[in-house]
Amino acid sequence: MNVLTAELIGTALLVLLGNGVVASCCLKDTKSGPAGWMVIATAWAFAVYVGVVVAGPISGAHLNPAVTLGLAIKGATPWSMVPTYIGAQFIGAIIGAFLVWLFFIDHFAVTLDEDAKRACFCTYPAIRNYPINFLNELIGTFVLVFVIFYISGGSLTLPGEASATPVGLGSVGALPVAILVWAIGLSLGATTGYAINPARDLGPRFVLSLLPLRTDPDWAYSWVPVLGPLAGGALAAWLYNALA
Repeated sequence: MNVLTAELIGTALLVLLGNGVVASCCLKDTKSGPAGWMVIATAWAFAVYVGVVVAGPISGAHLNPAVTLGLAIKGATPWSMVPTYIGAQFIGAIIGAFLVWLFFIDHFAVTLDEDAKRACFCTYPAIRNYPINFLNELIGTFVLVFVIFYISGGSLTLPGEASATPVGLGSVGALPVAILVWAIGLSLGATTGYAINPARDLGPRFVLSLLPLRTDPDWAYSWVPVLGPLAGGALAAWLYNALA
């Protein structure tokens, strides 16, 4: 498995499980019903864990263009690899979103609420205020990328081992990153739905626009969860380099 395949599969799993929990909680006649924000934020964190475990040993498990951009600015990822990473992430997100629709196809058919169906693919704000929504996504992604830099640079000593093991962005670092995403979701996610990942939002939004769901993909808002996270990732890299 190469970098492109790892990022594609990891991102597809991330979106399938992450948007899958939203579908479970928002669509009509599922067994989970309106389980609420805690369930959604927790499952999204676990979705990140799964994606990082699978992709980590091969690609470092960026799974997010904002992370890839931040790592490139930081100097940890060659700029020549950035198109490969981001292209794979968008393709993976599209595949994951399509699988969510296929998995929940009967429940989409009986759900009339457009917001509920849209939420299974992409984000939209609780209160539409584009400058503040942009700032929300920037800050949330800044926290994500800035802390990931410290996770990836850290190490720990495993039981029975004499020397420390680098955490990295591989399987060892999967749990800390999942906890980080969980914290962001619970603390900073309720205003915009914390996309904090352009591929996770734009790819599924594109899928939504092609599916026969008669649901507006809300393209007017789509720039916020793309540019906000990219700005947050870039700012995190700039500050990390300035403090190093």
